[in-house]
Amino acid sequence: MERKTKRMENKVITKDDVLKALTEVMDPELGISLVDLGLIYDVKVEDDRVDVKMTLTAPGCPLHSIIRQNAQDRISRIEGVKEANVQVVWDPPWKPEMMSEEARKHLGFGK
Repeated sequence: MERKTKRMENKVITKDDVLKALTEVMDPELGISLVDLGLIYDVKVEDDRVDVKMTLTAPGCPLHSIIRQNAQDRISRIEGVKEANVQVVWDPPWKPEMMSEEARKHLGFGK
């Protein structure tokens, strides 16, 4: 019984858990999630540590640090996460085709 309880306490964090959490983090100007905008490039989970590589729609974005911090804060609130690191990268450059169909339609890129 003790062994079973211990396993339940040590929840396994998945990439899907991280992506689901990041759907709650919105671009403050567009009101669309980082995931739907196609800004999340890579998610690595190793035990209780999560590393994310993301980009922004433009390198000169004045909200760069706020968006990165919001993503990191949200990941940190996932059950079992002890360390969350979010790195903003610019390669490959973001383009509208990376957005979800819903986001493209919302922003007028859809059919």
